[in-house]
Amino acid sequence: MEKVVIVGAGPAGLTAAYELLKSGKDYEVIILEESSELGGISRTVKHNGNRMDIGGHRFFSKDKSVTAWWDAIMPAQGAPSYDDKILGRERELSDGGPDPATEDRVMLKRQRVSRIYYKKKFFDYPITMKPQTFINMGAIATVRAGCSYLKSTAKKLPEENLENFYINRFGKVLYSMFFEGYTEKLWGRHPSCISADWGAQRVKGLSIKAVLKDMVAKLTKSKDKTNVETSLIEEFSYPKLGPGQLWEAVGEDIEKMGGKIMFNCRVKKLVKENNNITAVQYMENNKARVMECDTFISTMPVKDLVEGMNSVPDDIVRIASNLPYRDFVTVGLLLENLNLKNKTKIKTLNNIVPDNWIYVQDVGVKLGRIQIFNNWSPYMVKDCENTVWIGLEYFCGEGDDFWNMEEADCVEFAVNELVKMGVIKKDATVLDSHREKVKKAYPAYFDTYDEMDKVVEYLNSIENLYCIGRNGQHRYNNMDHSMVTAFEAVKNIVSGEKDKSNIWSVNTEKEYHETREENN
Repeated sequence: MEKVVIVGAGPAGLTAAYELLKSGKDYEVIILEESSELGGISRTVKHNGNRMDIGGHRFFSKDKSVTAWWDAIMPAQGAPSYDDKILGRERELSDGGPDPATEDRVMLKRQRVSRIYYKKKFFDYPITMKPQTFINMGAIATVRAGCSYLKSTAKKLPEENLENFYINRFGKVLYSMFFEGYTEKLWGRHPSCISADWGAQRVKGLSIKAVLKDMVAKLTKSKDKTNVETSLIEEFSYPKLGPGQLWEAVGEDIEKMGGKIMFNCRVKKLVKENNNITAVQYMENNKARVMECDTFISTMPVKDLVEGMNSVPDDIVRIASNLPYRDFVTVGLLLENLNLKNKTKIKTLNNIVPDNWIYVQDVGVKLGRIQIFNNWSPYMVKDCENTVWIGLEYFCGEGDDFWNMEEADCVEFAVNELVKMGVIKKDATVLDSHREKVKKAYPAYFDTYDEMDKVVEYLNSIENLYCIGRNGQHRYNNMDHSMVTAFEAVKNIVSGEKDKSNIWSVNTEKEYHETREENN
């Protein structure tokens, strides 16, 4: 029996294990997970009866194999509109099905609402050509933005960095207002220092032209959504108890099929012999262990993978050890209400603003995004009728001052920023709070990233090694992209295909067939 060891129980690792076990071939599949939870950054954190989605995860994909996979694990069902008191808690689903509270695995259909909060005003995200956008901007700024965009269409800048990438699509004025400061918050680097590869991968065809095209399609009531840019998608599915519920269900299925998931196992070293990974050295609850393997699938950060292997060329070690990452802190706050009025036509419980998350473009605060968990799913909030449960997202570096703050100080810092922004009143009562830290949440596109192709070539030369997922490929993949890298790796393992280019080509083409949308 071929023994396959997988490092990491996030979306990529769990998908790979699931696919191997249902392939019909005889595999012994073992997952080594450093934490005590499933789902990686797609997990759901449980705190005092409330649930937090780390980073926000919309379940949408243009890849039918991904959506079919999700449906097989957790069927999607229609849900009542927001004007029902609590989305199915007091009434059956509109399609006549059971209340989702009685079902173990149900995906709710959700409306996508994301906006930008800039200078105490809401702007649509992505920016639209609606009258309110121009009212918010003011006449002078609107004229300047229009002239700037026209200039960008006439004279394209060389796309040698992310700054030029954005200016070419939106003009310098809109770039300065809505992209420059936020991007620097996210990465800790100015966009002029970041590779345009990030924009090409994450934003793809999104531009003023794409926004206008989408507006025309809506006016003409076009039903063809095949080529709609991902960031313009208006509906998505969502597990009623958060994204972690799906991955916990996958974990249960893996174990039912004979797979093994080992928690609190941190991989330290990999034994490489004759161009193959032959064994894994790891710590299990502070005890050193060794596990032999025939095939090795890695979702661990490329930096850690290379540093853990023996006999690696110095140049590859240099590149991998200097690959950059951005770390992440989210602060959950339980409040009685927000100091934001719902001026939209979207009906919500208690008339809170309808946003799934709010992008904070103001550079006067460190806060990057606000999630409103009530709007993801009412089942995320213990008392969604009387409280608002939000997540405040901060981007930082492991070991910096913000990362090292005591939790109480971090919560106080976050509350003060909300007061400064006008999101809550100064005398607002914080009923509960919780902080989560995530290391290496975002693989970054600067420093030695421009030499990544050398590392990929080296890793591909190791015959039984397959690198998948966001950190496994040092690529800011969405959840569905990570899953597809697992599909491709399993396809190669089962068929005996040695060429791994298909695994690394996922989400590299401008018109790649699947994408979820901008995320964490």
